[in-house]
Amino acid sequence: MTKNSPAGLVRCPWAGLADDTYRRYHDEEWGVPHADDRRLFEKLVLEGFQAGLSWLTILRKRESFRRAFDGFDAETIARYGKRDRARLMADAGIVRNALKIDATILNARAYLRLTETMPLAAFLWGFLEDGPVGNRHTRMADVPAQTALSKRISKALKAEGFRFVGPTTVYAFMQSVGMVNDHLVSCHRHGACARLQRAFKLPVG
Repeated sequence: MTKNSPAGLVRCPWAGLADDTYRRYHDEEWGVPHADDRRLFEKLVLEGFQAGLSWLTILRKRESFRRAFDGFDAETIARYGKRDRARLMADAGIVRNALKIDATILNARAYLRLTETMPLAAFLWGFLEDGPVGNRHTRMADVPAQTALSKRISKALKAEGFRFVGPTTVYAFMQSVGMVNDHLVSCHRHGACARLQRAFKLPVG
């Protein structure tokens, strides 16, 4: 663990020593459960873009991603054509990867098909019948890269037509949106996120 703020707060080591972007994300967002469909869709897309890169790279570009992808409005993205694809490939503010850009468009279409029957939040949180998972890891070495649950969710998302949603990507997504609390127990955010998890109401379809 590291003490990396003027107040001497103890954080998970990955939060970094000197990057405000990472610290804010760690302190305000990572591990906080929510059920907002657009935010969940955005995070799923961004986790896919992160594959092979650092999450800090994606965080620093997040506002550019939001601008480039119309605020992650799935209905708009689903209508993207060749001109939009060319625009995105020319946008230095995002990750210009053709496969990931194409996957985002396909994911928006998959999202719309899915939400004809149930909200994305209900679909995803439906895998956690007993609510968010509260882990109590003491070392980063104990935190898994994927789990049996992330494999199940990954398989289900792929069956719905989503791309770039492998088990490792899905587990990172689960950590971010509070499906699991992987703050180390010595981190100042572990207890706060645990309380938020206990108060969280599972969304219904």
